[in-house]
Amino acid sequence: MRRRWIADEVNGDTAALLGDHAAHLARVLRARVGQEFDIATGDEIRRGTITTISYDRVEFALDAKPYRKQSLDPLAAPKITLALAIFKFDRMEWAIEKCTEIGVARIIPVIARRTDAHLAAAAAKRHDRWQRLVRQASEQSRRPAPPEITGEAKLKDLAREGVLPASGLARVVLDESLAEADDKFRLTEVLQSTQPATEVVLAIGPEGGWTDSELTFFYDQGWSAASLGNTILRAETAAIVASALAIEALR
Repeated sequence: MRRRWIADEVNGDTAALLGDHAAHLARVLRARVGQEFDIATGDEIRRGTITTISYDRVEFALDAKPYRKQSLDPLAAPKITLALAIFKFDRMEWAIEKCTEIGVARIIPVIARRTDAHLAAAAAKRHDRWQRLVRQASEQSRRPAPPEITGEAKLKDLAREGVLPASGLARVVLDESLAEADDKFRLTEVLQSTQPATEVVLAIGPEGGWTDSELTFFYDQGWSAASLGNTILRAETAAIVASALAIEALR
């Protein structure tokens, strides 16, 4: 199976990787002219043959006919947006990487009440790193394109017009206080009750969960409440489990 790369630049039947993206292929993997890879061009997967290599640019000649296996195409999965409260970066970035591999379509880092002030202040500087992370995870998992990862947002931003789709959307907040509640609050049950939603937004709180005032905000905005069972999961585990359950429930 050929390795897949997501092109930074596409022009007709040629494509290129740029900057650090190209350097990884040229320096670390020691690619050679004539090697073949699968190249994701946005809406197609095409076989690409390396024509030129430098440390900041690798160019490919693309086959005229697209190559695609639908069973490997995560974009066929339901569209899941993850509103992920910002927490300790190493664990948060592990969640971002794994949720990308699972197939989420969009990630919104959210500044919550329990987000440490220094993490909230540093989030903007991590955005380029997060973009590289989702691109690398997408290539590793053979996605045709990475998920969108937005700049950091405050909770009230989720209520602004245009931030989330206006129709066909189910909005679900994970509420730890429901861990001992009956089965009707389990995430899979809640998602089934929202059918036929075409997109789902999952709000995952930080360590310690959402505060009471934040939960009130969600409920006032019409979000549904759900739990992942009678155990309390760490934020990164909750994000991964919830994303996987949502994609499977809506297939």
